[in-house]
Formats: sequence, structure tokens, C-alpha cells
Amino acid sequence: MADMPILALSDVTIALPQGSDRAHAVRNLSLRVAAGECVCLVGESGSGKSVTGMAALGLLPAALRQVAGSISFNGAPLDPTLRGREIGMIFQEPTASLDPIMRVGDQIEEVLLVHGLRGRAARRARALELLRAVQLPEPERIHRAYPHQVSGGQAQRIVIAMALAFDPKLLIADEPTTALDVTTQAEILRLVRGLQRERGAGLLFITHDLGVVADIADHVIVMQHGVAVEEGPAARVLSNPSHPYTRKLLAALPRRRAPRPIARPLPEPVLEACGVTVTYRTPKGLFGHTELAAVRDVSLTLRRGQTHGIVGESGSGKSTLVRALLHLEPRDAGTVRIQGTDTAQWGTRLPRDIRQRLQIVLQDPYTALNPRQRIGDTVAEAARIHGASAKAAQDRAKALLENVGLSEQAYRRYPHEFSGGQRQRICIARALATQPDILIADEAVSALDVSIQAQILALFRDLQERLGFAMLFVTHDLRVASAICDEITVMRSGSVVEQGPMEQIFDTPTAPYTRSLLAAIPGNARQTGTQHVTAADAI
Repeated sequence: MADMPILALSDVTIALPQGSDRAHAVRNLSLRVAAGECVCLVGESGSGKSVTGMAALGLLPAALRQVAGSISFNGAPLDPTLRGREIGMIFQEPTASLDPIMRVGDQIEEVLLVHGLRGRAARRARALELLRAVQLPEPERIHRAYPHQVSGGQAQRIVIAMALAFDPKLLIADEPTTALDVTTQAEILRLVRGLQRERGAGLLFITHDLGVVADIADHVIVMQHGVAVEEGPAARVLSNPSHPYTRKLLAALPRRRAPRPIARPLPEPVLEACGVTVTYRTPKGLFGHTELAAVRDVSLTLRRGQTHGIVGESGSGKSTLVRALLHLEPRDAGTVRIQGTDTAQWGTRLPRDIRQRLQIVLQDPYTALNPRQRIGDTVAEAARIHGASAKAAQDRAKALLENVGLSEQAYRRYPHEFSGGQRQRICIARALATQPDILIADEAVSALDVSIQAQILALFRDLQERLGFAMLFVTHDLRVASAICDEITVMRSGSVVEQGPMEQIFDTPTAPYTRSLLAAIPGNARQTGTQHVTAADAI
């Protein structure tokens, strides 16, 4: 590698607006990224990672000011006009980076035009070349498609293609795989690392997942509250961390729960699905239609006090199955029994006493709460709807907020006054306010930092042991499933490919698809010094 780094930050300090929870977003940060090197910035939300990436692009928002230090590119002061040509950026959410009313090819060609590539034919040829470089199938079709017509993984590849349009010397990737399935994540990581090495570019990769770091990093910088608390070669930091915060992040990675003794007789089933099938029909022409079997002949049993995981990629039918179990999606075939009662007798709407027994915690805690309603009223309202008196509902809400680890003062505060992890705790308290027999957690921890994720998983386990409810846990992350589930159903393209106890799924999987999911776990096969990170270590 060349002696002069492509990107160098020296003692950079970035001030936050007055009244913020701390004075600086980033304080005295120094880093170097050389040609062909991958430097990972690691930390939780609020650690200053993304602000650092924005500063390296010259894109700091007006509210933030660089008050000290210097940023250089190829030995010269950073020139913002280099963005797009010499410096490429891959953002976290690909759908927010693409214009929904422009074809994909037109958006790539627009980048080329803005940065000086003249000639429509030349721009089209370069756009198709980039789509092939990021290994998209049928580049001609993708070129003509709109963003809503491609999958999340394909959209991220398109954004990568745009970032690579002029073979930049530096690539900055800000959490580019957080929202993706584990197999798609593995593909995108291989793609980004491969293209970066092939073109000799430097890569600044921002992430909160140390499993991802194990897969791609040469050098790691761990940030906490805007300060670099540890840095060094990836092998050393991951195998022998020196700072307590780094050790905390490593300890927070989901790990397999110890097997629970099998109760005899088995706990009673609280929910039984048999042969559930859901078909979507789309009009085609004047009189015809096309059919898509979103769920095919799925059966499962959920027992009191246990957790049954439904695992699969996007499009596998997980969420459709949950909606069918809740009578929010019409079934074409199959039966669903709740505590032994066939739900078909209730038609398309479950009676109130049955809905009281079924509660759900959704993925995004930010949109799940009414921003104009106090937290205590939100939790108490759920109990009042199902028959509790105002006094009983208030008492139950206060007890539940305490049970999920929130103080008494939380009762009168509003959602915007809480972090993402705290909001998810509030959503759990609200779901438990009706004293349900069945709790459904639909990707309830996928949007959280690893340490917050670990806290929520521990909270679920603790509450289940104390309250005895059964839980249906929907996730695309096998690491998370291993930390909480007793039984697991693996789904693909609407069908069950494997089902059984958690230990069987992880130790002796029979389906090739399950093995591929296990192999795609971040950090699955990276030598880190004396420690070999295997699937077992990662989970």
C-alpha cells in the first residue's frame, strides 16, 4: 500500500448544537484509509460514525460544525467537488437513495451526465457495464425498471453501481447491509469488498455489527459518544479487545441459549396451524389473473411458555403467515386453532376476547406509538379497550413499565423523549397490557443496535418465564433466533423447508437452504488472530 493515505482525518472535532446531550458529535478523531484497505468504524447509534462519514464527504448538515482538526484527500485539503468522481458513497437505505418516478437506468445515467460524460450512447453503455459489474441479472431489464420493481438487495446493488460510476479512489459505505437478509447481506459484503480490492480503492465501512467487521475489515476503529475508544488490526481487536466498550459489543452479539429441559408431558398447545395456504391473485387482461402462492401448506404448533421462531428471507412468506394466523389475511386452505378452538367459525374477524389473547410487537418502534399520547396512556388504553377499569388499567400500565425496565417518570412522558430501545420496551409493555396468552414479535429487534437487541431479547426471556405466555418470533436472523427460540420453522418461497428444535436446526440441519443461511451468518469463517470465528461463535 502507498505511504500516503487516500483519506486522512487528523484530530477532527465536530460540535453539536447547543442544548444537545453532549458538546461534540465527534471529538479528536484521527483515522487513515489507504488504497486497497478496508477501515471499519464501529459503534452504536449516536457514537458519531455517520457524522464522520458525512465530514469525509464534506456533507455535514448546517447544524454541525467542524471546529478543529483537518481532513485531507490524497494529501490535499478535502475538495467537496470530488464527490461522485473521486469519492463514492453507499447509503444505508437504498430505496431512499433512488427516485421512485425515474427508471433505474436514467438515474445511473444522470450521475454520469452530472459529472461530465457526454453522449447518450456512451452513458447507456457505461450504465449497463456498471449493472453487470455489480452482478445484477438481466441488466437490460433492470435498466428499464423502476425502483419498486426490484428487490431490496437489487436496489442496494444499483446504489453501489452509482457509487462506482467513475471508479472512485475512496468508497464510503454507511450501514449498507443493515436492512438486508442474511444471505443478501453476505452477497453485498462480498461484492463491495471484491470490487474495492479489484479497483484498488480505499473503503471506509460504517457498521454497528462486529460480525460484519469480522468478514471484511483490515483495520477497526471503535467509537463511543464521539470518541475513538479502541483501534487496531481487525484480528487483534476482535480476538483480544482492550477496551470495556469493545468487549461489551462483542458480548452483545446474539448467542445460543442453553437448551431448556423438555417438560413431560409437553405444555399444552395455545396455537395450532395445519396446512395453511394463502394465494395472491393479480388481474391479468380483461378476464384472467395470475396466482402466487405466498404461503403453501404450512403447519406449526406453539406451546404455552415456549418460543417458536419463523425464519426466512424477505419474500419467504413469514409476515403473510402471521397475518393469516391473525385473520388479517384470508386463507385458501388450512385450519388455525387457538387454545383448541377452530377460528374458522368467526369468519374474517376474530372476537374481542380472542384478540385480547393475541398481541403483536412490530418491527419499527418509531411508527408504532402515537406521538401525541403520553406513554402511560398508551399502555393503559390497551388494557381499557379489553375491559379493565381506568384505575386498574393505570396500575397495570405502571407495573408493566416497571417490568420492562422503565422508571416511574416514564408514565407521563411522550415517545420522542425515548431512545429506540426504550420505545420497543414501551411497545412490549403495551402488548402485555391485555395479559395475552400469545405474543407475536415480528422482526421486533432487527432495527436495534446489538447491545439494545441483547437487552430486548433478555427482556423477552425474563417476561416469558414470569408471565408464561407463548411467543411466535419472526426474524430473518438465525443468530437472533438461536438466542431465544425453542422450536424453529425455516421458510422459503412460502413453504416450510425444515422444522424442529433449535438445537437440531443449528447442529444437524438437513435442508441445503438452512445450511446456506447458517453459512451466511456474519463472521462465520474469519480467522481473527488465534481465535477462529465460526457459526457457533457468531451465535
